[in-house]
Amino acid sequence: MTLEWMAWTMPTAIFFITIGALLVSMTIWQVKAPSVERKGFLPIATTPGDRLFIGLLGSAYIHLAWIGLTMLNLWIAFVIALIWMIVLMRWG
Repeated sequence: MTLEWMAWTMPTAIFFITIGALLVSMTIWQVKAPSVERKGFLPIATTPGDRLFIGLLGSAYIHLAWIGLTMLNLWIAFVIALIWMIVLMRWG
């Protein structure tokens, strides 16, 4: 079975490596210093892992909406998604 039909480029590899590193880092952080749920601007109490998951989903939706609704450069969506993740992790 070949995977030639898939677009495994350097940006794709960097993306998946970054997501994996985030998940491993969050796991190590929670094992070393377990956190308690807290209530931010989200309507539910969340842990940092919950906020990371919600942030990754939100970032995916930001990118999909950007691709579907605009013809602008995708790096703009990346910056918006990065700001979303920072705000969510800090105050979410």
